Amino acid sequence: MLFIFDWDGTLSDSKGKITKAMQLAAQDLGWEPLADSVIHNIIGLGLPEAIHRLYPEIDASGRQKLRDAYAARFLALDELKPSEFFPGVMNTLHQLKDAGHTLTVATGKSRKGLDRIFGVLGLSDFFHATRCADETASKPDPLMLSQLLDEFQVSAADAVMIGDTEYDMDMARRIKMPRIAVSYGAHHIDRLHPYEPELCVDRFDQLLLWERLGA
Repeated sequence: MLFIFDWDGTLSDSKGKITKAMQLAAQDLGWEPLADSVIHNIIGLGLPEAIHRLYPEIDASGRQKLRDAYAARFLALDELKPSEFFPGVMNTLHQLKDAGHTLTVATGKSRKGLDRIFGVLGLSDFFHATRCADETASKPDPLMLSQLLDEFQVSAADAVMIGDTEYDMDMARRIKMPRIAVSYGAHHIDRLHPYEPELCVDRFDQLLLWERLGA
């Protein structure tokens, strides 16, 4: 089975850090910082797409300044205290990998950002493949999922997307890929139910209860 995991809000407990970094970046530019709930809505998108949704009235130059300010603020916060995995993540991932499953990541992070985090966490060689928003299309476009299917020569029916946002669920549904929703991330679980996930979990290790793993 090809497992495709979102990163922020699914594996990594980084919602608070993303929110704080965006608010500080706005303040750095003299803008009014947005409410936490507003920023939570864009977690999972690529950074350019996220900023455009947050500040649609800002011109391209302003959006680039905010991108740069956000990147600097997030890096500073992460270096001060690296984001941690949600409980049970690494143990569950190891169990899935030991059982012969293929583990991949599809994220709205940049390639530079994901590779830096992998280096800090010692995960550079752990996942079989990864896709980032700046090297493919941002969620909810399913291109990154299609690329992973092509790379491993499997059908959508033999893969599963695990995520915490509507964007994760939407892109998987667009190509008829099974999906599992986590309830502890950026979007409330009630927003994910309409996308008909096969399983909703409150803890990451509950993935192991998915009936298809026992088939």
